[in-house]
Amino acid sequence: MVRRRVAAGVGVVLLIVIVLIVNGCLKSQKTQALKDYTHNVSRIVTESDQQVSRPLFAALSGASSKPALNVETQVNQLHLEAEKQATQAKDLSVPGEMNSAQRDLLLALDLRAEGADKLANLLRKEFGGQAKQASTQIAGDMENFLASDVIYSQRVAPLIGQTLKAGGAEGQTVASTHFLPNIGWLEPATVQSRITGQAAASSSATPVTGNHGSALKGVSVGANTLAGEPTLNHVSGGSNPTFTVQVENSGESPETNVKVDVTVTAAGKQYPASHTVEKTEPGKTVNVDIPVAGVPLSVASKVEIKIETVPGENDSENNKSTYLAIFGS
Repeated sequence: MVRRRVAAGVGVVLLIVIVLIVNGCLKSQKTQALKDYTHNVSRIVTESDQQVSRPLFAALSGASSKPALNVETQVNQLHLEAEKQATQAKDLSVPGEMNSAQRDLLLALDLRAEGADKLANLLRKEFGGQAKQASTQIAGDMENFLASDVIYSQRVAPLIGQTLKAGGAEGQTVASTHFLPNIGWLEPATVQSRITGQAAASSSATPVTGNHGSALKGVSVGANTLAGEPTLNHVSGGSNPTFTVQVENSGESPETNVKVDVTVTAAGKQYPASHTVEKTEPGKTVNVDIPVAGVPLSVASKVEIKIETVPGENDSENNKSTYLAIFGS
């Protein structure tokens, strides 16, 4: 009986040891799977920046001075490379905890492939004598790239980081990505200037004496005060927001008919609105309410606020600002 009891005790100890070893192996495998997925995501988005974004925008810069066929061919090849990267992401081995991050990753990469796909035809218009129209469409197409960057930075990377922490792999980090080099590519005039290599046409208004000008002091939607990009603002209030723009007369003279423009760009479409201030006084600030109708909800949007220049204004850098936002109900 003693021997049997000793044997039973040894058996229980061995069973506990085996269970602990198996659990340790399973946990180690799970942690390694999270690390492997993170490594593969970092590799793909880094290749997206280096192998697609950089050569793409290098090809677009001064494209009008290059053989049109060569530029179109290069853009088409880069589109194929972007599709290849999206396919690689679809084929990844995805731990169950990373499913949400994976869905958003695929959306971001698909947006990049879609944006590159449209560029070749738009460039054909740019080279074919429809530069102004094509530049506007190209600037709109760049929204795909902006949206991909926002989705990755605000959804994919944070979700992966949270999952790594929960899975005990806190030392692992996921790479960042910035496909769109700068927001200047969202401006039609800037796009045309960069593609043609020629500066955008400047205003020919007759200058007047004295110090004249306006300044943008702030923008809000209801109780939401907007912060400039790259901050992503979450704005409540529905699809018909009213923007309150603070306009300061930064000159030394009263100004009349000061026009304020608001343009919301979302899902490839623009939603413009404007309001003209009858008169502003030197050193004083007025609030201008500008409603915009039909803004899509729950998608990445770009909000551009611009106070148009007044006669005699030489510095308009403080007249405008750009904000990133998601509008909700």
